[in-house]
Amino acid sequence: MSEKKITIEQTGSATGRPDRQRRTLTGLGLTRIGRRRTLEDTPAVRGMIAKVAHLVKIVDEK
Repeated sequence: MSEKKITIEQTGSATGRPDRQRRTLTGLGLTRIGRRRTLEDTPAVRGMIAKVAHLVKIVDEK
């Protein structure tokens, strides 16, 4: 059984953002603009992406 993956890229800075948004980006493994991470496509990860949708973009869904 293959796991679904999603690749996200940070497009906005965490500077000046509320602590909750900064911690969400860290939880996704994003620390700088331009960083990409490939994560399992789970409801929890999708929820985290939704919370910081203005700071990230989905690059690839497999």
